[in-house]
Amino acid sequence: MKNKRFVALGFFGTLIAGLLLLNSSLFARTFDKSISDENSRHKALSKFVNVLDLVEKYNVDPITATEIINKALSGMLSNLDAHSNFLDEEHFKSLKVQTDGEFGGLGITVGMKDGALTVISPIEGTPADEAGLKAGDIILKIENQSTLSMNIDEAVKLMRGKPKTPINITIYRKGEKKPLEVHIIRDIIQIQSVYTKTIEDNLLYIRVVSFDKKVVDDVKQELKKHLPKRQGIILDLRNNPGGLLDQAVGLVDLFVSEGDIVSQKGRDKQEQKVYSATSGNTYEDIPIVVLVNAGSASASEIVSGALQDLRRAIVVGTKTFGKGSVQIIMPVSKTEAIKLTIARY
Repeated sequence: MKNKRFVALGFFGTLIAGLLLLNSSLFARTFDKSISDENSRHKALSKFVNVLDLVEKYNVDPITATEIINKALSGMLSNLDAHSNFLDEEHFKSLKVQTDGEFGGLGITVGMKDGALTVISPIEGTPADEAGLKAGDIILKIENQSTLSMNIDEAVKLMRGKPKTPINITIYRKGEKKPLEVHIIRDIIQIQSVYTKTIEDNLLYIRVVSFDKKVVDDVKQELKKHLPKRQGIILDLRNNPGGLLDQAVGLVDLFVSEGDIVSQKGRDKQEQKVYSATSGNTYEDIPIVVLVNAGSASASEIVSGALQDLRRAIVVGTKTFGKGSVQIIMPVSKTEAIKLTIARY
């Protein structure tokens, strides 16, 4: 019995020693990789500082270190994907104003599609809309400047300006034999994100122009006002370029009481999220038709896709824009931020 105990203890001792050696080997490899990664990072940062120093000293036009770094950040973010970018003070302010429902410019939302600067949608009633710009138009020139190597930030900056000032844009439109010249007068853009009307006394038409922070509350008010007097809803998301994810989820949640609305997958576990419908205060029984087109993007695609997949609505229209990524705004100072793609939905 005593010998068996010693044999058992000897076996466990050997096993523990083996595990310790294995753990020690894994730790050593992890430690070596960590040192290697840190050395690589230091080399990259050293290269950046050297180039910054050379540009600051020898560039033909005087330029400060801050200006160089801002340009570098802009280039770094815009080269990650079409929707990430560096927001300087001017652009950061503009973004905050836009999500509040008011901003300056032409009233046009643009994106990169197949490497080309493309109109996602003109906003109804704005100068761009009145000038005849359409979803899918490719912007070739802005005031005779080619957009071929231009990023979205540069294009937006060129298109913005003082209200009542003119701008000329050259576009390519499918079906047209040659490029079109469009003359637009800039203005202050104020958006009413939701508006409604009744059709033949039994249908409620709800138009959502963009997903700013007021959409869900505005739609709730209209539903309370008009239902149950109406027998069906037409939800119009045509030329809606998207906006805030929580508003898209909240809008779907008004019409479904169970099921997954959208899931997002990111690099970190924190970005692996599933947004599900909740029960209560749900308009489940009224039929819904959703209208979409090539200008329906991002949050609009989440809403229309979820309502269709959950068999809650019929979707009618043409192929949507096709933006399947999620961005967040991360401040880097009191006045600057980055917009970074952190997940795909």
